[in-house]
Amino acid sequence: MKRLKYITGIALMAAMLPSAMKAQTQNEPLRIQRLAGNCYVYTTMGTLENGARFPSNSMYVITRQGAVMIDIPWDTAQLMPLLDTIRQRHGKEVIACIATHFHDDRTAGLNALAARGIKTYSTALTLALCKKEQNDQAEYIIPEDTTFRFGDRRLEVFYPGAGHSPDNIVIWVPEDKVLYGGCFVKSTDSRDLGNLSDASPHEWKKSMMKLKARYPRPVATVPGHGPLDSRHNACDHTLQLIKAYGEEHPQ
Repeated sequence: MKRLKYITGIALMAAMLPSAMKAQTQNEPLRIQRLAGNCYVYTTMGTLENGARFPSNSMYVITRQGAVMIDIPWDTAQLMPLLDTIRQRHGKEVIACIATHFHDDRTAGLNALAARGIKTYSTALTLALCKKEQNDQAEYIIPEDTTFRFGDRRLEVFYPGAGHSPDNIVIWVPEDKVLYGGCFVKSTDSRDLGNLSDASPHEWKKSMMKLKARYPRPVATVPGHGPLDSRHNACDHTLQLIKAYGEEHPQ
């Protein structure tokens, strides 16, 4: 599995090195918070080789059919505790998981979910990149733009274009007006675009404008790392970071 390149500052937050991570301790439990409606964000921590600890956000949606995960815990030791917590808290089993891009902070654990009979999904491009990098792979392929219906909830999969990675997708939950941006969207405390080893920074602006035009007024936006977007301007902040990068690195 390849190692990723970094840039300065908050860029380390996007690192994906499972071999360098340690299981969480009792001082760093799995954190779950209700975001809006039936959407819950869960945050786990990863340890890099330099000892730095960083949070990673993922989400699950409670539906009448069961719980649907969007991405997986960065700390894979928290995968089984997450499934148990969802069962105990909501009386629901996890029935599906959608991976939003191929990096292993979004895919490590897909094989374990599939082994438990949980359906795992990704786009064809994500699958191809997972195979190339020897990351866990989803069992089922979905179009880049499609809508799942699980009982009383829809999950819209949208591919805005390349940005953080060539395959990054976002998830929109229309009943709750929640946008899961994943690593395509930077948290509002980010100082730069983070890990650019697989990014297309000069295409990111166009892709972000497409996302903003499609979902202009989310109740909440979930970035892949860092604090949640309580003021709903993570997409605008990401655009500012893209502009700053373009000024420093003109084409």
